[in-house]
Amino acid sequence: MARRSVSVCTDKLFKVLVIGDLGVGKTSIILRYVNKLFDDTYKASIGVDFALKTIEWNTRTVVRLQFWDIAGQERIKNMSRAYYKGAMGAVVVFDVTHSPTLEAASEWKRDLDSKVCLDSGHPIPAVLLANKCDMKGWDGGFVSSLDRFCKDNGFLGWFETSAKDNINIDEASAFLVKQMMLCDIGLSNDEHHRDGIKVSHTPRETQSQSLCCWRPRL
Repeated sequence: MARRSVSVCTDKLFKVLVIGDLGVGKTSIILRYVNKLFDDTYKASIGVDFALKTIEWNTRTVVRLQFWDIAGQERIKNMSRAYYKGAMGAVVVFDVTHSPTLEAASEWKRDLDSKVCLDSGHPIPAVLLANKCDMKGWDGGFVSSLDRFCKDNGFLGWFETSAKDNINIDEASAFLVKQMMLCDIGLSNDEHHRDGIKVSHTPRETQSQSLCCWRPRL
């Protein structure tokens, strides 16, 4: 009798932090990605909210993403060490209509790097989201500076996003998951950062293309 082949399925669980100042759209991004919804009537998060997303990464790998939606109030930063523990990736969000939130994003990233890291000692993969790009009247002039901002602050890439219009939400999430998977199989972050290719497409040209400061050579 012929043996029946058995397909082994790998189940991965990644804790993902979603951080940034109050009102930048963190909860809306999670709601859009997890539930495919947008609700502009929600109240600001207090403390930490949670969401779970399960994706079939490939035919043999299921990835479960546990999102920790961390409130943007200053007092929460004092408690962040406990919230950050065990995280494998992070999304840092700022509001393109409110430039001070970009500088705040660098502060959140420094706080993140000081309190959590991979077992190798390297920073956990982090992606920067320039959110609310659907808003009219915002000054997009600073976009050209985000490549340097990412490099200076240790972000693996950045995406111009809109939770309302569903621009680049899935693309940014897929990019982060790929980086976490690479770390999980033991590739070093130094290798992730090397020999990248700049991407110049914007959501106004095509919503299906992501805008990143650089990408790893896979």
